[in-house]
Amino acid sequence: GEFYDRIVVNEVNFVKKCMSAENSQDDLWGKLICTNFKVSFIPQEDSSKQKSTLSHLLLGEHDIPLTCLEQVVTVNDAKGKRKVLGSNQKLKFNPTELILYCKDLRIMRFCFQEAGPESAKKVCLAIAHYSHPADLQLLFGFEYRGQRYYESTGTLVRCPVVFTAGSETSTPRLCVGALFNGSTGQGGLQTPSFDRPSDWDREIKRTGASEWRVCSINENYAISPSLPEHVVVPVSLADQDLKQYSLFFTDQRIPIWCWSHKNGSALVRMTSINDPQQQRKIDQRIFTAITKSHPQYSDVIKSDLDKCLPSLQDVQSAFIKVRQICVVEPFEESEERWYSSLENSRWLECVRAFLKHSAEVVYHLDGKNVSVVLQEEEDRDLSCVVSSLVQLMLDPHYRSLVGFQALLQKEWVMAGHRFLDRCNHLKKNDKEEAPLFMLFLDCVWQMMNQYPAAFEFTETYLTVLSDSMWIPLFSTFLFNSPKQRAQHLTDFAKSKAIPHGEEQAVFFPPVWKWSQQFSPKDQTLFNNPLYVGKGAACVQNGEVKSFRRSKVFSIYQVQAGVFLATSTLGPGSSSLNGAEDPLPRRSSLVSELKPDFSPVKDESPSERFFRDWFCRPADPQGLLLPLLMPSHVVLWKLFFLRWVPEACIPRGGPVTTFHKLSQLVDEIDVLQRQLRQTAAPPGPGAPPGPGAPPADQRRMYFAAFPPNAPPTTLDFLSSSFPFTPVGNLCRSGIHGTPITKFLNGARVWLSTETLDNDAA
Repeated sequence: GEFYDRIVVNEVNFVKKCMSAENSQDDLWGKLICTNFKVSFIPQEDSSKQKSTLSHLLLGEHDIPLTCLEQVVTVNDAKGKRKVLGSNQKLKFNPTELILYCKDLRIMRFCFQEAGPESAKKVCLAIAHYSHPADLQLLFGFEYRGQRYYESTGTLVRCPVVFTAGSETSTPRLCVGALFNGSTGQGGLQTPSFDRPSDWDREIKRTGASEWRVCSINENYAISPSLPEHVVVPVSLADQDLKQYSLFFTDQRIPIWCWSHKNGSALVRMTSINDPQQQRKIDQRIFTAITKSHPQYSDVIKSDLDKCLPSLQDVQSAFIKVRQICVVEPFEESEERWYSSLENSRWLECVRAFLKHSAEVVYHLDGKNVSVVLQEEEDRDLSCVVSSLVQLMLDPHYRSLVGFQALLQKEWVMAGHRFLDRCNHLKKNDKEEAPLFMLFLDCVWQMMNQYPAAFEFTETYLTVLSDSMWIPLFSTFLFNSPKQRAQHLTDFAKSKAIPHGEEQAVFFPPVWKWSQQFSPKDQTLFNNPLYVGKGAACVQNGEVKSFRRSKVFSIYQVQAGVFLATSTLGPGSSSLNGAEDPLPRRSSLVSELKPDFSPVKDESPSERFFRDWFCRPADPQGLLLPLLMPSHVVLWKLFFLRWVPEACIPRGGPVTTFHKLSQLVDEIDVLQRQLRQTAAPPGPGAPPGPGAPPADQRRMYFAAFPPNAPPTTLDFLSSSFPFTPVGNLCRSGIHGTPITKFLNGARVWLSTETLDNDAA
């Protein structure tokens, strides 16, 4: 909308945006603008061939949100100077180039040879300053919400921003559900926000967890600042006991219920216990209550995630390395060095480790019929990934679009994952940054890639979801906890002189309201044409049968042996606490990847469970287990390589299959609609004659060709679809900017100290 461009901080004319590292003929000339929301380039002439298929309602083709900027690098070729700019820094030379490194892996380069030197310097400093906000409330979303309030009340005066620390002992409540309980998705279904007891009650009822109840002892965040106001606990635990136990847990976070299996076993999350002397006593009481909630009073197993999974530092280091390999260094996929570099980054090993451990938890819940407690020091990072993956594997509801969004709302947003710190929105502490949510999305993509009919959504949806982390307009990815969200919005309402009782006017919507970002037509890119939903049927030999894969592929038998060979599970209950290296080197795995597939007399229950599952056809609406062989856990190319021109395959890639399948599904939808219209009785309320539905009402992005219409060639299709790599630079081809030299082994994209020394 117009408001997003209204507050212009600085701008410069006669700027060239480099569209290709090799050829300057496609470069665009125009104006570079810095607003309080984004960096925007407005070309003098519109070039249709550079346009992405996916049209964003908040961002233009050449726009970058300020929160998406990783580094702002200025260059002066004549003087051989380069500098990484931060907030309130001085620039001693006139820049001839500006290079923007983005958190969504884009790299953009602008040249100022024809622009005024002072204007170019000012816009560079403005971009650097506004991309490093000193306070959370300086992010654009707060200013936007405040301005919207005064526009809605007819007051056009802009209020000065005065920040208040807030001295109240109890946090004023902002009940999100009262204003907007969840988000309407496709099909009119709501994504629950889990900020009210009724959302939790519905989840308890849906999973059949009759021995669990909603507990509201944390109302007004009276017990723990990082938990939601309402959690689910065993029926046998009284509120008074929970208040007493909370004193011994990190951040006073009492153990919380995640999900219950139909057999009665439960998945629970728990922090570490501060007092070692009390640990055994508290563990016993909590575990006894969980045992009582099970119909067979089954045992409880604890999984110590800090001991058996990669650390936050491991994940961050691996992501930095794989980002450098895919985006910065020369892309030559055919070279052995590229594959070995990808392997040495250990990113895929991180992905495999989390998938593997989640599958082991699934075995205990489904195979052994015992409850599992996921324990992590703060229960806000690794447990978010594992608990979500476990539920995704076990519960087909979470593989639908609305179910998946509910899962993220429940296990990430309301459970207090530190999105503000882990995304480093304020760029204050690189040590706190860790791409755990990105790791989780990669794990989900691996499952989607292996079982394409089991998920209602597409990899485009996952990619767009990752991009939404860097748009500071949604509450989903902006705060560290529900309390922090409520406190900041209340304080901001006071600073804007919004009357008491009208604080909800500055409410931040969740990201799940996709109509804020995309048109109904573009949202159909989220729909998977292969999805087999609950109750889906097919016609075989004239009979309607429920969907089951008819062939048993021998690969599953091979996978069963591989999974067992690399599994840490043993017959004992202590197997989830293995302390071995969570990221074994490839060389140490080679011998393990050659198991004996013949039946074993002394086969353990876990071996039998996995062998039996992998030898059966997978049910898209049943339990799913990941394939863990190196050939199955692969690079997510749409995310990591979508901006790389060398990796883009014109009229190729998975989109070609997606295109044909979408057309087929659309043709079936049209035929079904025509059949319903033909069968409808005539009358005043009868539907119109047979025909295809309007484009904005179709489920598929690609419509079927009309009868007798000649097929058309879709030249815009590529392996990067619906994105385009045009205008996103990388490689050593950026003249005068030897990027690789600075990036090898660096903690961040460029070394600030090194470049500062060059600019001195």
